[in-house]
Amino acid sequence: MELADLDLNKIYSYADYYKWQFEERVELLKGKIFKMSPAPNFNHQVLAGEIYGTLRDFLKKQSCRAFIAPFDVRLPRKSKEDKDIFTVLQPDVCVVCDTSKYDKRGCIGAPDIVVEVLSPSNNETELKNKFDIYEESGVSEYWIVFPQDKIFLVNNLVNGHYVTSRPMVAGDVVTTPILPGFTLDLKELFDCMN
Repeated sequence: MELADLDLNKIYSYADYYKWQFEERVELLKGKIFKMSPAPNFNHQVLAGEIYGTLRDFLKKQSCRAFIAPFDVRLPRKSKEDKDIFTVLQPDVCVVCDTSKYDKRGCIGAPDIVVEVLSPSNNETELKNKFDIYEESGVSEYWIVFPQDKIFLVNNLVNGHYVTSRPMVAGDVVTTPILPGFTLDLKELFDCMN
């Protein structure tokens, strides 16, 4: 089966998604297929890798774990049955503290932290669709990185809605109440880019 063989107007579930074996990477957003952009560029990969590495190193010997794409995050609304899950995302990086949420196929349920590094080709999907999905699903913190502008935003879930931080830039340090003691120095992070 090829991606071109699928009806892009149809609603698909994780049961469908799990059977697909075509080369293109896709995500399901509320049952709709979204083709992921081609291989991310150098700066995208460097930033995602550095964030993941910093989180992974901090989380050694702790119950929370960091994961890097490709890693399926299934966000159920009603039941955890594959046929009832219509949103499957592959965030660039995520942190899951509830060990019952990860299994051999990825994560089922909202991660505690999701990180998306924007690429010019995915800005609309990230900023509109995923923001709403992560908020509705109960992701506690949604970090968005804008490589071109060297800006970092933290969206904190407060009473079911995201409250967005002021834009953070080189010289700022990202912290989170989810991981007491964790710091991400944005000057060091953005200095890694070419």
